[in-house]
Amino acid sequence: MELTPLPAVARAVSGHVVGSGDPHALIGPDVVVDSRLVTAGALFVALPGEHVDGHDYVAQAAAAGASAALVSRTTGAPLAEIVVEDPLASLGELARAQVAAAQERGLRAVAITGSAGKTSTKDLLAQVLEAVGETVAPRGSFNNEIGTPLTALTVGTDTRFLVAEMGARGAGHIRSLTRIVPPDVSVVCNVGTAHLGEFGSVEAIAEAKGEIVEALEDTGWAVLNADDARVLAMASRTRGQVLLVSASGDPGSDHAVWAEEIRPDDRERYGFVLHARGETPQPVQLQLTGMHQVSNALCAAGAAVALGLPLDVVARTLSEADARSRWRMEVHDRGDGVTIVNDAYNANPDSTRAALDTVARMVEVKRTVIPDARLFVVLGDMLELGDASRTEHVRIGRYAAEAGATLVLAVGAEAQHVVSGASALGVDAVRLTDKSEATTQLGGLQPGDVVLVKASRGVGLETVAADLLGAPC
Repeated sequence: MELTPLPAVARAVSGHVVGSGDPHALIGPDVVVDSRLVTAGALFVALPGEHVDGHDYVAQAAAAGASAALVSRTTGAPLAEIVVEDPLASLGELARAQVAAAQERGLRAVAITGSAGKTSTKDLLAQVLEAVGETVAPRGSFNNEIGTPLTALTVGTDTRFLVAEMGARGAGHIRSLTRIVPPDVSVVCNVGTAHLGEFGSVEAIAEAKGEIVEALEDTGWAVLNADDARVLAMASRTRGQVLLVSASGDPGSDHAVWAEEIRPDDRERYGFVLHARGETPQPVQLQLTGMHQVSNALCAAGAAVALGLPLDVVARTLSEADARSRWRMEVHDRGDGVTIVNDAYNANPDSTRAALDTVARMVEVKRTVIPDARLFVVLGDMLELGDASRTEHVRIGRYAAEAGATLVLAVGAEAQHVVSGASALGVDAVRLTDKSEATTQLGGLQPGDVVLVKASRGVGLETVAADLLGAPC
């Protein structure tokens, strides 16, 4: 947050100031919800939680140097307390005010959503935009009602671009986030089965994701993945201009970005020729692993083109971009010739199939040199699938078998269903009672073997990948 006088902060959130702090103090630049992250002058937001209440840490924040706290009740801590009805809602109001002021100075905001790939797309786009101006983007998957305003509040006077990743676990969630960060460009990567348990159907997921293009003014741009029929249908839901992107060639739109001549290298990193309507085609060689990254890169390219960046700059920076968020298709080669693919940050049926496709192709390439190369898969639960969970886990077990896995190891409450699916196709599959058993089960790896580790965040399978690599997380 830009350094702001305490009374101005209070006015922005319709709060009143109590306590012993300096009534004229400048607040900022940091705004935090974790007292351990407090810096001198910071604003601490006391959020109530399921297990802890931020109000219990206001005194600790004051001792660490916070100048003020946003609270719903006074605590008597030695700092200024801005009392509001709902600190979380007020955090959003504060961010909205700062974004509005920045947009008046020329800030351009991009909002990104999708059932899979939105974090990778966000990371790619941020690196492209950084080539031409100061850019703010969230860390990791900082994409909810807390993460979005905290990211927006890091916008400064020289920031040209704000990239906001927006997730949803229900109808209206994205709409509320677009009120905090009104987008100039909205990007929809895909519609899949992530959070199916909360939404109940893929159609409901599409309805919620489309809120991001409904937020556009008529001067804005909706960047839509034309290879996904549900995303393409969102073109009718926006007042903005529509730019289509496609990994399947020219989508035939007046405004379009697409890829041709797509080809992998020996590590499943894809190159292609990047096209934009009316521009000279440019070569791209991605540093990220997996065919699905082509669509992510095209979504990032579409947003950059909508913002007016030259295609040659877009292509060059996409080719230089690396993975900024951990545990997403991280490829590590051990000294003994075994490859560990750590994709343990999150999982849903679509992203898990994409990961399995990728490692299956990696093994095919390895077999041209090492004919006995094998694929091993460690799968944890895909959470938040609701009534579809059992069926989807059986299907993923079968998919792992079809991908050519020699052995499938399954962890979690749904492990027996993964095992059932893989075993039905004759593949060895083992249900683990604890994830630490995976290292023992994989003790006989040989040069050329590939191991995929994939699960939802709550399972914590990144520790398995770390154990296999002999390195801390």
